Order: sequence, then structure tokens, then C-alpha cells
Amino acid sequence: MANTNFVSIPKFDEYKKWFEEHLYMERKDGILFVRMHTKGGPVKWSYQMHQALAEAWTVIGHDLENEVLILTATDPYWIGDFDHDSFKEVEQSGNPDLIFDTGYHDCTKLVENFIWDIDIPTIAAINGPGLHTEFGILADITLCVPDFVLRDDHFGDHTVPGDGQTLVAQVLFGPKRAAYKVYTVQGFTAEECVQAGAINEIVQHDKLIDRAWEIAEQIMKQPRVTRRLTHQLTVRPWKRAILDDFQVQTGHEFFGLSLLKNPHHFDQIKGRWTDKEKK
Repeated sequence: MANTNFVSIPKFDEYKKWFEEHLYMERKDGILFVRMHTKGGPVKWSYQMHQALAEAWTVIGHDLENEVLILTATDPYWIGDFDHDSFKEVEQSGNPDLIFDTGYHDCTKLVENFIWDIDIPTIAAINGPGLHTEFGILADITLCVPDFVLRDDHFGDHTVPGDGQTLVAQVLFGPKRAAYKVYTVQGFTAEECVQAGAINEIVQHDKLIDRAWEIAEQIMKQPRVTRRLTHQLTVRPWKRAILDDFQVQTGHEFFGLSLLKNPHHFDQIKGRWTDKEKK
């Protein structure tokens, strides 16, 4: 008999309560369904959500009862609005440690932990246009609705576009097309994303989640070892790209914010995802 015990890992019923303010979770036959939200409605991007996602990916990855992940958001956007007070509290605090921890650290970890800590097949169901689609595109399989647009709005916000969306565009569309879209704050349509391999399927909104479950259930027919080792292969190219470039990009974003003493100017973001601007 071994001299020591295995360390206990948080169980699903425990950690789903930890994240319930930001993430709705349910699990069926090993398939974990995660829907991002803010108080039950569409996501309001905040530093609290930064931190929640970074921590959630690690906890989800450590739970060996999770076999496939489906990730989506609350309609009508992927991430379409902001918690202005959250950004003010951090960026105007004058506290460099707080800014580092909730800004640079969590910004890097919400992408890195998605890639390094989750060792199961991942499916993203992008339910509408919005911001911060990088970890949706980083999933093994990505579905989207017809009105999805992959765009990085940061340059229109006087901010260096270094938190992941530009890196994803550089890898999938090439540096020239990505640079043009960044500077002009234009997006790649759903059809362009399919042509470039950034999106696997365009699905009508009312069928999106059902299609994600259908694919997840198909994956679950394969042996557990096969599923997990296959994910190691599919995620490997992203590990290389993130290792080479991601912290350089996030570092430039926060260096620029520091030099310009520039908090986010949300009202200046072109094409901000609101009903008013969609009309």
C-alpha cells in the first residue's frame, strides 16, 4: 500500500457554484456544457470575468470526469458589452500590483490555461458577434451563427491589439490580411472564417447548441484514451504559436496602456456590439 494518498480534486457540484456568477455549467455523460453570462444575461466583459475564465479552465481541466467541453455564451452576443465600473476600479486605481494581477496576468492566463490546462476535446458554439472570440477560435472545433464576425476592436479604442484575437488572425489568415483588418478595425465574416479554417461550420442560431451536442456525443463514442491523446495533437500548433508570441503581444498591450496612461475608451470602439449600432 502506498505511503500517501492522492490529493482530492474539486468535484463538479462544488466548483460549478464557485463560477456561477459568470458561468452556467451542466454535465451529461461526461460532456461539460459551459455558458458564459453576467447575472443570467449577456456577458459584460470585466476584469472579474478575466479572472473567472482563467481559473475555470484550470479547474475544468483538472476534473477527470470531464470528457468533452462545449463552450458558448448568452444571447444575443458572444461578448457584447462592458462592466465600465470594473475597468475604472482597476485602471484608475494607481495600484501597479492590482493592474498587473487583474490585467496582464489574467489576460494571459485566460488564453494559456485554455490551451495548456484542458486536456479534452473542446467545442465552441459562438452564438453571435462580439469581442474576445480568441478562446472560441482556439477550441478544437468551432461553430458559429451566420452573423458572426471575427474582429479585434482594440486599435479603434487607442489600445494595442495584443490579447489574443490578433494572434489568432495572424495564424489563420496570415500576417498581411490580419494587419489590414487590425488597422482598419474591420472584421472577417463567418464565410471568410470558414474559408480560412477559423470556423468549421456556420449553423443557424436555433440549431447551434444541438449541433454542438451532436458533435460532442459523436466524439464520446471513441475510447477515452483516444479522445484525450487526439486533443494533444490538435492543440499542439496553438501551443507553439502561444509560446512564441502571446506574452509578447499582451506585454505590448499593457505597456501601451501604461505609457499613454490610457484606460479603455469603450465608446470609441468601432462597431461595438449593441442593438443600437446594429440597426
